[in-house]
Amino acid sequence: MASQRLKRGLRGAMAATAVAAAAVGVMPVPAGAQPNTPANASEALKKYNELAEEATKLNEELLRAEEQRNANQAKLDEANAALAQATQAGDQAKTDEENFRVQVDKLTEASFEGARFNQLSALLVSDSQQDFLNRMSALGVLAADNEEALDKLAGAVNAAEDARVKAADAQSAAQAATDEAIRIADDIKKRQTELQGQITEVRNQLNRLTAQERNTLRDPGQPPTNVSVPAGAAGAALQFALDQIGDMYSYGATGPHVWDCSGLTMKSYAAAGVSIPRTSQGQAGAGRAVSRGEVTAGDLIIYNGGMHVGMAVDNGRVVHASTDGVPVKIVSLEAPGSIYAMRRIAG
Repeated sequence: MASQRLKRGLRGAMAATAVAAAAVGVMPVPAGAQPNTPANASEALKKYNELAEEATKLNEELLRAEEQRNANQAKLDEANAALAQATQAGDQAKTDEENFRVQVDKLTEASFEGARFNQLSALLVSDSQQDFLNRMSALGVLAADNEEALDKLAGAVNAAEDARVKAADAQSAAQAATDEAIRIADDIKKRQTELQGQITEVRNQLNRLTAQERNTLRDPGQPPTNVSVPAGAAGAALQFALDQIGDMYSYGATGPHVWDCSGLTMKSYAAAGVSIPRTSQGQAGAGRAVSRGEVTAGDLIIYNGGMHVGMAVDNGRVVHASTDGVPVKIVSLEAPGSIYAMRRIAG
C-alpha cells in the first residue's frame, strides 16, 4: 500500500508537471472522449471540452487510417506473394506443356514396324495367332501411352491457363493495393495536419482555464476502494489498468507512463495475454456484446459513437484515459459520455 501511495504521489507530481508543460506548448494531444461538462462550467471550460472532443474524433480517424494502412500492406504482401507463386506455376506449366506436346507428337506419328495399325491391319499381317496377340498388345500399349500423354498435355494446358488467370488477378490486386496505399498515405497526411491544428487550439484553450479548473482536471481522484479484481484475463487486464491511475494522457500513446484511451485498454489486455484492436472503434467489435445489467469487471465500455473506450471496474465505474490535462482515473460508468457498445473480451 505504501508503494502504491508513493507511486500515486509521483504520478500526481507528473500530472502537475504535464499541465504546467501545456503552458509552453508541449502538452500531449487528446485521443479519448471528454468528461461531461458541468452545467455551471465556465465558457472557457466548455470551449476546451468542445475543442478536445473534436480532437478526439480527428485522432480516432487518424488511428483508423493508420490501422487501414497496416492492413493494406498485408494485402499488398499477399497479392505479391500470390503473383510470384502464379508466375512460377505458369512457367512450370509452360515447360510441362512443351514436353508433353513433343511426346504426343511422337506417339501420334509412331507406327508399329513403320506402319499405322488397327485391329484389322494387325490381323492381316500376323503370321500366327500368337503373333496377332503380340501385335494387339503392342497396339494397346501404344494407345495407352498416347492417351496418358494427351491427358498430361491437356492438364498442362489447363494449368498454364489457370496460372495465367491467377497471375492476372494477383497483378490487379497488387496494383489496387498499391493505389490504395497511396490514397491512405495522403489521407493520413491530411488528418495529421488537421489534428495538429486542433491540438494547438486545445492547448491554447487549456491555458485559458482557471487554476482551479486545471487542478480539477488533473486530479486523479481518491485511491480506488471496494475494487474486487476477478481471476483470469479480465482481472489481469483490470489490474494493469488500475496500476496506471495517475498516469497522464497523451495522443497516440500506449505507455508505459502516458496513454490514450484505446492505448490503455489495448495494453491492459495485452498484459493479460489477449490481443485486441488498437482503436476504440475496433475494440467496439472485439469479444462479445453484453447488456448494461451484465457489465462486470474487465468489460470494455465504448462511448460517443466509438470515439472513446474505458474499462469497467464493476457495474457502476470505469477506469479510463480521458483527455489532455486529465490523468487516468476511475469515474462513474456513465460519465465519459453516451454508451455506444459494451463488450466482454474474456471470462
